[in-house]
Amino acid sequence: MSKKNIPVKPNETYTLTIRDLGIHGEGIGAVDDFTVFVPGALPGETIQAMIVTAKKSYATGRLISIEIPSAHRTTPACPVCHACGGCQISHLTYEGQLAVKERRVKDVMVRIGGCEESLVRPIAGASRPWNYRNKMAVPVTQVTSGPVLGYYRQGSHQVIPIASCAIQEEENNRLLRFAQGFMTRHQLTGYNEKTGRGSVRHIMGRVGDHGEVMAVIVTASEKLPLADLWVSEMRKLLPEVVSIYHNVQSHKGNAILGKEIHHLWGKKTLTSSLCGLAFEVSPFSFFQVHKPQAELLYEKALAYADLHGGETVIDAYCGTGTISLCLAQKAGRVIGIEIVKEAIEDAKKNAAFNHIENAEFYAADAGEFMPKLYQEGLRPDVIVMDPVRAGCSETVLSAAAGMQPSRIVYVSCNVATFARDAKILAGLGYKVKEVTPVDMFPQTMHVETVALLTRKEK
Repeated sequence: MSKKNIPVKPNETYTLTIRDLGIHGEGIGAVDDFTVFVPGALPGETIQAMIVTAKKSYATGRLISIEIPSAHRTTPACPVCHACGGCQISHLTYEGQLAVKERRVKDVMVRIGGCEESLVRPIAGASRPWNYRNKMAVPVTQVTSGPVLGYYRQGSHQVIPIASCAIQEEENNRLLRFAQGFMTRHQLTGYNEKTGRGSVRHIMGRVGDHGEVMAVIVTASEKLPLADLWVSEMRKLLPEVVSIYHNVQSHKGNAILGKEIHHLWGKKTLTSSLCGLAFEVSPFSFFQVHKPQAELLYEKALAYADLHGGETVIDAYCGTGTISLCLAQKAGRVIGIEIVKEAIEDAKKNAAFNHIENAEFYAADAGEFMPKLYQEGLRPDVIVMDPVRAGCSETVLSAAAGMQPSRIVYVSCNVATFARDAKILAGLGYKVKEVTPVDMFPQTMHVETVALLTRKEK
């Protein structure tokens, strides 16, 4: 479409009816079939929007007024939600959020995966859609008046001051407020990304079993200013903190933690339970941030695996072994494969910590390692895959199908890449039997899925 044919102009206001939400939670409407994205608008609403930018195939607009509001519009629990990039759809009731996410999974599975809509089961919603995150990593910066702790403004690295995050567990919010007060009282400086000056970069909190907290103070400087005072005041004012670390991150970039870390006080690890298993969590460990929903997702994966005690299972992207160890409780043998060596070491420790002896872990590329296992005579009954957002490589999919398991259980954090992979697996002899969406991250547009694929009958 040429610029002459674009039906909207910047700085002019138009009436739109919103039909859907985009992947970042923005409302999607149209002017003469020309797509316009409007942050803050909800499906079913009629709005007035001023055009901000007009491209060849779409435009973006700013919400001016709501003429007809959605029945699911609500007042957000957080006063800075529209500026902060953490919560995208907290102005939508939880019922409305679940409906949007379930609809998205169905649409993508039909459009990309070539599946029947009826294969998608009702979404599994959260019993607690607020204050659910057990991990916090708050950036710290410096302004004229002093240090500022908060979250980044959407699409930028400007820190918005915040004293309490509505999706964080309250123990993490207490740590956030303590750190803000401590740095202000003692005139400690936050880090300036542009100049590289200042000391404290992030405050990280992790909440384990029984509300115990691990605190990690991340600095750009080699030494933590007032290290002993951090420890003594934190112990006095935050009795739930049982572990304190100092991490050094002196390199520019978005990585929160650096490689150098110093244990200042207390326990070296937290214990976090999941599905009846106990996991030791360090500052560097991966652990699910929404425990009840992770348990629900794993239980569904186990149900799809349909284990009876003697099966051989491959967990092709095992990470630190959480799903593998859950599977091992019901299988005969579990083989976990993960390309990240540090994650495999954690998986081995977690197996020993839980006295599980029928799970073995290998640091390898699943696409290369699975064919070797097949050549050695291994015939898995079930293969479980939980890849990163990019999904599986075709090498891994071919290797998995080539081993001819009776069932493939696919856990995904990106329904679009899962749908793509499901279509590839269909060509390799596996059909989608069922897909269950799981709302792991309420107030955001993210949705997890767990799916069962079975071998096609010849």
